[in-house]
Amino acid sequence: MIKTYLGEEGLSKSWQNDFPKTIKCHKCKGKCKPMFTSFEDFKKGDKYVCNVNPNKGKGKYWVHDCIACTVYLCEECFEPNARINQA
Repeated sequence: MIKTYLGEEGLSKSWQNDFPKTIKCHKCKGKCKPMFTSFEDFKKGDKYVCNVNPNKGKGKYWVHDCIACTVYLCEECFEPNARINQA
């Protein structure tokens, strides 16, 4: 099951480090703020992003567990940016 949190509300939804409150834009180096975080809450039998593609390794990686993903938006150029980690 995927849960979605708006703005900064979901930045702590991860088994790894919290997502940062701002990141640098990959396009213009401007400041990006979080729009939302999607968190795959573990429930046996659910479908997960990790099952969409195989994790081949050696430079062709895919996530191997349920994920958390925060999508940011750049204040300068309006470019979306994202960070992903293990949910």
